[in-house]
Formats: sequence, C-alpha cells, structure tokens
Amino acid sequence: MLNIAHRGASGYAPENTKASFDLGIKMGADYLEFDVQRSRDGVLVVIHDTNVERTTDGSGEVRDRKAAELLKLDAGSWFSPEFKGERILTFSQVLDRYNGKAGMLIELKSPSLYPGIEQQTAAELAKYPLADKVVQSFEQESMKNMHRILPDVKIGVLMKFRPLGISSAMLRDISEYAHFLNPSKKLVSRALVQKIHALGMKTTPYTVRNREAVSFLKKMEVDGMITDYPDYINEIR
Repeated sequence: MLNIAHRGASGYAPENTKASFDLGIKMGADYLEFDVQRSRDGVLVVIHDTNVERTTDGSGEVRDRKAAELLKLDAGSWFSPEFKGERILTFSQVLDRYNGKAGMLIELKSPSLYPGIEQQTAAELAKYPLADKVVQSFEQESMKNMHRILPDVKIGVLMKFRPLGISSAMLRDISEYAHFLNPSKKLVSRALVQKIHALGMKTTPYTVRNREAVSFLKKMEVDGMITDYPDYINEIR
C-alpha cells in the first residue's frame, strides 16, 4: 500500500512547501505528490493553483510572474502563523532536496497552458534516477507526449469523477502509455480496480482526508492512496 503525501503532509502544514514535504517524509510517506507549473521567465515552480491568491500573500497568475517574484512570496502564513516565511519551491529545488528520500508523484498542472512543459520536465528528470518518479496529469494528450519524450519514466493519468464511470475502451487506451490510473476516490469500486489491474496498471486514488476513506479503499484493494494525512495510511499498513 503506497503512502503518497498529497502536496506533502498538507493536512498539517502548508501544501507544496518544505515544511509539508519534510513532515510527509517524517510520517513515513513513500512518495511526495506535488504540482509543477512554469513562471513567466521559464522556470518550473511547484504550486497547485494556476494563480497565487489562495496559498500566498501575492496575486496574479503563476505564468504571468517571474520566478524571482514568485519565490519571494509567503506561502505559509495562509495556513497558520507558525509557517510564516515558507516559500514556493522550484522543481529543481524539490528534486535536489528529496531525491533518494522519497519517490515523487509529479503532476503537470494544466500543461496546455505551458507549451513545451513536458520536454522541460523531462530534461530536469533525466538528471536523476527514474525508478521512483511518476509524472501524471488530468490531460491525457500531455501524458502521451510525456511518454514519447521520456519513455523510461512512469506515467499516471488522473481521472475526475464521471457519472458514467470509466469505459473499458478508455481504460485500454490509457494502458497503452500509462502505468497508473489515479481516479477520484468517488469513482473507485472493486470492479474498476480489477479492470485496472487486468490491464497491467496500478491505481492510487485521490484525495484521502479521513479514516473512513482509508478503510474503504483498502477493501477495494487499491495499490496506494494519495492523502493529506500520511499517518492515516500507516495506521493500516
């Protein structure tokens, strides 16, 4: 059961910061999940929203701000005064700091906003061992492209809730290039997990925020969970 810390231990510390990632590792996470976008001047940065308002003291779109401006923002005070001064990290900083300490589940956030981000991500990743790295996105064309560019890195496809579920044809198409299908936990059933496994993929649903979800997903025999609370997963391992 893979324990994947969602933006770090983001139930306890401000998401996508050193504080959150460090705590995720301390709590025994196997992987750190985080989001990658690009600054106006072409630097890959780690932040979830396409604008900075929710998680920093700044304003504006990530893609409209230079990296030097983004890295000066306070990315911790919104969560709690004790985290004042936490900063947005660059992708390079995260790779340097956490390579070898935990695996990485790297989400390309809205990659269609950033033409060429797959090539840029691949160039950064190629400097490191790839066995414990996974790149994922909701945008399937981006992940097909990522697979072509860097075939040695594992690919994940994120799937939002769909009232009609995921068709067998869609699952087969995804299995041609992806190693993981990571759906909303609301989509998960034993039958879906079995179909994913039959196609040679694994599944680590998102986002687990309570122990009831942990218990349910364990019964569904998923391969891991993406969670704000890594300690919850360790309780059942």
